[in-house]
Amino acid sequence: MTAADIPFDLRKIGHVVLRVTDLARSVEFYTRVLGFRVSDVYAEDMMPGGMVFMRFGADHHGVALVGGMEGPSQGRELHHFAFEVASLDDVFRDPDGHWLEIYWGLDQVGPDGAVRPSEQWDWAHTLEEAIDRPVPGQRAVLRDPSLRDDK
Repeated sequence: MTAADIPFDLRKIGHVVLRVTDLARSVEFYTRVLGFRVSDVYAEDMMPGGMVFMRFGADHHGVALVGGMEGPSQGRELHHFAFEVASLDDVFRDPDGHWLEIYWGLDQVGPDGAVRPSEQWDWAHTLEEAIDRPVPGQRAVLRDPSLRDDK
């Protein structure tokens, strides 16, 4: 396979999500030792174990931590990789259901540190849900409507 055979152009690794045993201790390490800043926090009712999104640049998050891992690292705790693509038309699904996230349009955090308020979060589980219920300020239009599974 060559670069010409790939149907989309990956721009960067978007973020990494890690499972951890002690969420507070890990957040302390990533913020105090590595200099990350917390962008948002999901409570246990949104993500079992809780989840903390952290950034080191303008992207809303570069690393997220999910609590509740049992025992020390066994080298299998990587939750998923995320890859940014240029447009909604480049978002696709892994045919085997692997946790491979392909996304476009990640919120940017300004110099004032303001992030999207939690009242605007909308948990979309499919491409179709994300298109039908875009978050404020996001334009969710497919150039190729045949990419929807429900059409």
